[in-house]
Amino acid sequence: MQKYYIVDSSILPESFDRVIKARNLLETKKVHNVSEAVKEVGISRGTYYKYKDLVFLPDEDMTDRKAVISMMLHHEQGILSKVLVDISESNASILTINQNIPIHNIATVVISIDISHLNGTIDNLIDKLQLSDFVDNVRLISIE
Repeated sequence: MQKYYIVDSSILPESFDRVIKARNLLETKKVHNVSEAVKEVGISRGTYYKYKDLVFLPDEDMTDRKAVISMMLHHEQGILSKVLVDISESNASILTINQNIPIHNIATVVISIDISHLNGTIDNLIDKLQLSDFVDNVRLISIE
């Protein structure tokens, strides 16, 4: 899993801020193409393409983080409830639960969760879920 940091812009190269400005010009259609955007903000196309998918400003969209986790649960009473308690204790909120019928006493469960206020990391939560004797093959499917 990649690490992300929030840092004061004063320690970053000025080109990062310019990349964000160029991307904003493109997204708001104030310019027609990358060449116009980089010319307006004063960076090279190479700098733009190198960092365009790596630098962002924190905004409202970043406060709502979601993840989808898949796991195999043994078909025994209360197992899903224990998984939900583990998720809740990690300060994540359940958004959706999809459980298939058990085959050979194993049920596939896919849970989407809001991890905006997660205690620890998503890796910590997955490790916690994997520790249960009745939960197998816990995988992070996606994260936003």
